[in-house]
Amino acid sequence: MADTQQTSLPVTLDDVRAAAATIAGQVERTPLNLSKTLSAITGAEVWVKFENQQFTAAFKERGALNRLSLLSEDQKKAGVIAASAGNHSQGVAYHARRLGIPATIVMPETTPFTKVEQTRSHGCRVLLNGLSFDEAKAEAYNVQQREGLTFIHPFDDPHIIAGQGTIALEMLEANPDLDMLVVPIGGGGLVAGMAVAAKGLNPDIRIIGVESAMYPAMKQEIEGKPVHVGGSTIAEGIAVKDVGRIPLEIVRSLVDDIVLVEEAHLERAITLFAEVEKTIAEGAGAAGLAALLAHPARFSGHKIGLVLCGGNIDTRLLASVLTRALVRQNRLARIRIIGDDRPGLLALVSKIIGDNGANIMEVSHNRIALDVPAKGAEFDILIETRDSQHTQEVIEALTLAGYPPRQA
Repeated sequence: MADTQQTSLPVTLDDVRAAAATIAGQVERTPLNLSKTLSAITGAEVWVKFENQQFTAAFKERGALNRLSLLSEDQKKAGVIAASAGNHSQGVAYHARRLGIPATIVMPETTPFTKVEQTRSHGCRVLLNGLSFDEAKAEAYNVQQREGLTFIHPFDDPHIIAGQGTIALEMLEANPDLDMLVVPIGGGGLVAGMAVAAKGLNPDIRIIGVESAMYPAMKQEIEGKPVHVGGSTIAEGIAVKDVGRIPLEIVRSLVDDIVLVEEAHLERAITLFAEVEKTIAEGAGAAGLAALLAHPARFSGHKIGLVLCGGNIDTRLLASVLTRALVRQNRLARIRIIGDDRPGLLALVSKIIGDNGANIMEVSHNRIALDVPAKGAEFDILIETRDSQHTQEVIEALTLAGYPPRQA
């Protein structure tokens, strides 16, 4: 796919270097760390760039700051506008306030309250309009025209792309031996900027993009094979139906391949970042690691740079992901026991479970189901164990006592 000639592209290595000089000292130079455990799990040498340590917990600050810094004095005075329900809105709002630029953010009416309040906390005007990002964006353009504001696009802008590319500069300065960068793709600004920077420094480095299997917008553009794009994904930060025209041009020239990841791999990646690296990743932020989990043979043996590009995940969603991981590991198991309805039965069953080192999380009774004897009772019991083997030991102990459970 990749053709590393950059001379005719709308963003160059010099643009990225200029962006790095512009934003220096105003965004975090986030660490690039080797993860020995993730390397052992994936079979690759995995280096993680922790962009979730930016002030707004996402890489979007880089491009937003670069674009805002290049406005004319008249544009700065008039103000800027952006449409986003996520990290771009916070990046624009935060740095606009720092630079004394009035900012307006248009968000869909369906945006979670916490994200609205986080954006407002940066001192900008927030307008809620429409039920989708496209409707919010259309309203943002209307307000822009009406009020003479400058629209700050989340990805289809060369200055935004150059700003995002500074991540690759930092990664290769920290570890020039990386031979592959694995980068999430939404609208394409991040992968385009990083590809320009990385290929400019090392034409032999491979750039692999990652999309949610539900939103393969860039992949279908590259391959010319229209597919359905849409659905409910945990990686809402890269759930984009239409990619940018500028990123698309760059991706065609510089990105070597694009892989897709399913929801289960995204969930596992979020869990591994929490358990192994003790850090928070949103779905889009975990997409690079998800690609290594989904396609291990493709990445095995390589020195890989991953971008943990954001950590803004709803706490309830994070709790759900971590709980579902316990279920997948069989550390949370729901078992069903049918016995005669007599006093003390639940106490007896509970004692067997406790004596075998498991913890009862939840119990429910069912006496009216037709597959339960009239004089019987059914118990659904949620137990917490150390691992799958421990769960099996509890089941065997109950069976030996005359109360064989079945998985509920």
